[in-house]
Amino acid sequence: MTQIQAELKLYTFDEFIEWYPQNSEVHYELHDGVIVEMPKPKGQHSDLAGFLIEELLITIRDMNKRGIWTIPKESIVKPKNDRSGYEPDIIILNQETIGSETRWKKESVIQNATSVKLIVEVVSSNWQDDYYNKLRDYESMGIPEYWIVDYAALGGRIFIGNPKVPTIFVCQLIDGEYQMTPFRGSDLIVSPTFPQLNLTVEQVFSSVTN
Repeated sequence: MTQIQAELKLYTFDEFIEWYPQNSEVHYELHDGVIVEMPKPKGQHSDLAGFLIEELLITIRDMNKRGIWTIPKESIVKPKNDRSGYEPDIIILNQETIGSETRWKKESVIQNATSVKLIVEVVSSNWQDDYYNKLRDYESMGIPEYWIVDYAALGGRIFIGNPKVPTIFVCQLIDGEYQMTPFRGSDLIVSPTFPQLNLTVEQVFSSVTN
């Protein structure tokens, strides 16, 4: 993760969107006013994200939500904090309510929790972002469900134990706060948004090539 801090200034979200290079193959996020070049996902990261997208799309179809719940290729989530902006690994949008997103068609910006069914972040070396900053900001927005997929057990021991164990956290918003439920090994992932999902943690992590 590389900080891009042109002219040593802190950016607002709108300034970040204006700055963002058109047709860039590099992905950027805004973290507390600092523009950050995101590391290109490695093979294992991409394998896992691709597998989850396939499984979620199958479940969306089985729930008769095809064409209603969609997974865009790219999007930028704007938290209430005006100095941050994130590009989730996976975001599931609700086409029934996305009409309220005034910046979606031109800028791919999501501002309202009602547009989002689920956000998934696959943990990389900058694990603190997923466990602290994004959890805080997605919670503040009111995103109903947020997954932290830590296949390489990079997170802090306070979260994934000692010794560290690869874990998937399903964070469900209850009374304005995330309740984090860990799933490991042969556990079946329990998702409030996807009650028909039939997937174990082992199946997810086995999609990662060695």
